[in-house]
Amino acid sequence: MYFLTDDYRLTSTKNCTDILNGLDATFYKCIGGYKRRASIKKKLLEQAGRIQENSWKLRDMPTELLRTRIEEFKIIFRRKNSKFEQHLPDALSAIVEASSRTLGIRPYMVQIAGALALYNGYIAEMATGEGKTLTASLTAIIRGWSGFPCHVITVNDYLASRDAQKLEPLYSFCGVTVGCVTSTMQPQERSRGYQKDITYSTAKEITADFLRDRLALGSNQAFERRQIQILSGNLIDKDERVVTRGIHTAIIDEADSLLIDEAVTPLIISQKQPNESFEKACLAASELASRLKPDIHYTIDFQYKEIEILDTFDFHSETAAAGIPKQFSGENFLYELLRQALVAKEFFHLDKQYVIQDDKIVIVDEFTGRTMAQRSWSEGLHQMVEAKEKLPITPPNETLARLSFQRFFRFYHNLSGMTGTAREASSEFWHIYQLPVIQIPPNKACQRKILSRKFFSDQESKHNAIIEEIISMHLLGRPVLVGTRSVKRSEEIAARLTEKGYHCKVINAVRHLQEAAVVAEAGKKGAITVATNMAGRGTDIILDKECEKAGGLHVIAAECNDSLRIDRQLYGRCARQGDNGSARSFVSLDDELLKRYLNPGILKILKKLIVTNSFLSNWLGNLAVKHAQNNAQKRAYSMRKSIQKTDTWLKDSLSFSRNEF
Repeated sequence: MYFLTDDYRLTSTKNCTDILNGLDATFYKCIGGYKRRASIKKKLLEQAGRIQENSWKLRDMPTELLRTRIEEFKIIFRRKNSKFEQHLPDALSAIVEASSRTLGIRPYMVQIAGALALYNGYIAEMATGEGKTLTASLTAIIRGWSGFPCHVITVNDYLASRDAQKLEPLYSFCGVTVGCVTSTMQPQERSRGYQKDITYSTAKEITADFLRDRLALGSNQAFERRQIQILSGNLIDKDERVVTRGIHTAIIDEADSLLIDEAVTPLIISQKQPNESFEKACLAASELASRLKPDIHYTIDFQYKEIEILDTFDFHSETAAAGIPKQFSGENFLYELLRQALVAKEFFHLDKQYVIQDDKIVIVDEFTGRTMAQRSWSEGLHQMVEAKEKLPITPPNETLARLSFQRFFRFYHNLSGMTGTAREASSEFWHIYQLPVIQIPPNKACQRKILSRKFFSDQESKHNAIIEEIISMHLLGRPVLVGTRSVKRSEEIAARLTEKGYHCKVINAVRHLQEAAVVAEAGKKGAITVATNMAGRGTDIILDKECEKAGGLHVIAAECNDSLRIDRQLYGRCARQGDNGSARSFVSLDDELLKRYLNPGILKILKKLIVTNSFLSNWLGNLAVKHAQNNAQKRAYSMRKSIQKTDTWLKDSLSFSRNEF
């Protein structure tokens, strides 16, 4: 049956406001501070306590009567009668009891508080292992009752499928349907997933389907225009071409990773445009770049990852001799072509930014360590990396539509999220997404011990120390999880352990099969797991009793990340739900973070001090890491702001095209 409201929701989005600057931004920051004031957390916890207490009173209620009561709440929230939200506490009490009966899990008070925070449009910072999956489901049920699309965004296909299946008994009992959309699904399967009240998926899949639907609608993206077309009988196949039913509510798991770290990544819908001459030009430019030397022919800016070709380089004669096709002989184009070849040479490395699978370049997400098989770099960079690795050159893409995750999630009418690490980015969450951050206390006091960093002058010394610490913890009977930033580093550590006669399991972009199963076993006695930092997010590490007595899981950060927030994500893998555990990071002065974001003079001073292994060297080392991470985050935030400005400029400049996204 066709409903006008359904068609209206299909393309209804929230208007994105500009990011404020100057005094306006300062005033707005004060509003954000007020929104996340301490009394809000106190109020949520008190309300959650009352909800939990009321849920206990429902234990003796017959199941059918409980189901009937929940159905009544569903009708209230669907109709949105006057003051309908006053029924929220009683509705959540019933859902808590339903969870206990269907899943065998009764939500803790802090999980209920987290659900209230999500319903009210907050980023809920909940420690790792506090049960964010169940927390999201409590809010999703309320939102699902409304009849509007509710999307729960997870970090990968496995979690989207797992959570939808795991929570289905609770959703079914509460009168809502649930589905998932993963990368392997065909359009009809995807459409069925989106037709459910609650849909689990990843940001990439939902954003891509949103763009494809907009392209399919073409000039009929406006509701009014579609009505005219429908009345004239010219839009009868709309339902066959569009897979989603619009966007309205999004609950984002690991919100910091998606809304902050990956915010600048644009999702592009494109089609191949074979261009043999361009492929030859890439091969020629890559060959020329391989012969050039840094500081002689070009300079490298490691902080901004930029290349500048020096005037001493005989640009015209060298490019002419390189055999680049004549149609690419324009000076500006040749300069950019060669510069991209040098960028590929200096900043993009095998087993770090990418891996090779089936003779193809596959990008590795630097934040998660996972491969992104369907993505490619733009502006010829992907072809330059292929040329560098002597692989077949893929045809360049013609962009049909593009949209950053940052802008896409600002389209949602109701947006909220959860993460274990949000407070460092609280200002950015507020300024860009209008999402205040609220910290939900853990259910049990955290027993995690953060041990002092260890500093080294070079990589070799650091790796030897890491191996020694792994072995010493292993001999104590404690499981060890080592987090690395790249595939290459994880393989190196694994190889050194093997040489010493110790078996370990490795999870990275190359060895990612059964990732969740491997991480789940990382808490067993004798387990040594080496993984890229974010591998296995969303999977609990359960400790053996013997391991708990020995001191719990020990986490090693093999290299500091660009943000303390990401370091804390790794540390959060240990000491969950009151367990014992410890974490330590190892820093070398030639780590990428310090090389990119610290003055070379400071590094020289630190190198001289580190050999003394004094308190002063550790103090200055920690200060240097903090300074480097602050610089990295300022740079990253600047990039995210520029992306938002670019999105706004594109929308304003191309408004005549009717492509409203």
